[in-house]
Amino acid sequence: MEVLPCGGAAVLRDGPASADEDVVIERWYSALLVADRTELSELLAGELRMKLDDIGVVQDKQDFIASIHEWRGAVAGATIRNRTEKSESGEIMVLARYDFPETTR
Repeated sequence: MEVLPCGGAAVLRDGPASADEDVVIERWYSALLVADRTELSELLAGELRMKLDDIGVVQDKQDFIASIHEWRGAVAGATIRNRTEKSESGEIMVLARYDFPETTR
């Protein structure tokens, strides 16, 4: 699986898109919002490569899960809004907006 940020969107690839893609996307953002390591670990494939353009980092699954403790503090009180922009040929593009308390006041 590869997660590639594209501006404000992320392209998630993990084989063909399923009928349950909205459920998986909701699980992902819900887990991300509370920095739930267990749920995120279950959702991510072992061969994950997470590219975080805003901080210039590429992480594998283990590194990403290990860094979640840092995210937990940053995401406290935040909201994440998302919508599926495109889903075709096994690729799902989700547009996400992260509203952090210190930037929304």
